Amino acid sequence: MINRMRGERLQIMLSPEELVLIDDFRFAKRMPSRASTVRELFRRGLVAEGFAVAPPGASSKEFGVNGKTPKARR
Repeated sequence: MINRMRGERLQIMLSPEELVLIDDFRFAKRMPSRASTVRELFRRGLVAEGFAVAPPGASSKEFGVNGKTPKARR
């Protein structure tokens, strides 16, 4: 897992049913925390909808309408 600095906090409210689903997913996938589970579910949802996941070091100007995803920088 890539260790990233997370400077933004997002607060969400969940119903008891949603929390059960998140916990079930977490334990089935052996995720370390609810936060990591929610991040993974967000990532999967975005990828399923066709949003590219930016590689580390990519800048916003490298994304365009041509459908190409930039390569990671070191």
